[in-house]
Amino acid sequence: MRIAMAQINSSDNPGANLVVVADAAARAAADGADLVVFPEATMCRFGVPLGPIAESLDGPWATRVSQIAVDRQIAIIAGMFTPADDGRVFNTLLIAHPDGRRESYDKIHLYDAFGFLESRTVAAGDKPVIVDVAGTTVGVATCYDIRFPDLFTTLAERGAQVIAVPASWGAGPGKVAQWEVLATARALDSSCYVVAVGQAEPEDPDLARGSTPTGVGHSQITDPLGTVVAAYGSGKCVRAHDIDLAAVETARTRIAVLANRKSI
Repeated sequence: MRIAMAQINSSDNPGANLVVVADAAARAAADGADLVVFPEATMCRFGVPLGPIAESLDGPWATRVSQIAVDRQIAIIAGMFTPADDGRVFNTLLIAHPDGRRESYDKIHLYDAFGFLESRTVAAGDKPVIVDVAGTTVGVATCYDIRFPDLFTTLAERGAQVIAVPASWGAGPGKVAQWEVLATARALDSSCYVVAVGQAEPEDPDLARGSTPTGVGHSQITDPLGTVVAAYGSGKCVRAHDIDLAAVETARTRIAVLANRKSI
């Protein structure tokens, strides 16, 4: 399988962000990728009211992303916001397939940490999600989810070989190191490839220094034995990478953490 990581900067303009998605997807498709993973909040960066931005999966933003997937014949995972019944929004991952199908995942673990209160405006999802991409079972998780190992082992037990983790990671002392360690740990926990794709560090220094989680970059792919096979710096980057799915079975044979796991 060939997977592209699109480490981009989202603005507060969903239309402008669609142009970024179209360009990155075209580059990923030209590089032979089956799947391109964008960050959390690709539709619109954090730090602005999300209610007026949110749209359904049948709305114009998701429809355009879906059309890009069809036109480029590449699967796309990208973060957006959809309306919740209580006036808040869901932090949603759109999975747009080359045949026009759309699937979604609503972030389960909300980022009420480091002085940020995501649950004030975002409602939590409650369903782990796996999807088929080019014959590979792909699980999805979002940003703060990466701190919760049970979600990753659940996805693996449901058949995931790859887990995509779009994020808009908050800056701060030690935060990049935590992101990198957590991505590797979750690959080992689940015996999956973990494709952890973050927003690039904002070019606006005021955004980069603020308390809103607007991204630090450092996307990485970790294999099921804990080896980092691709890693980016803090700036914008779009590249495709081959992954060997045989490594999943190798890890599950050599380090049988899933088979040996006990409920306590």
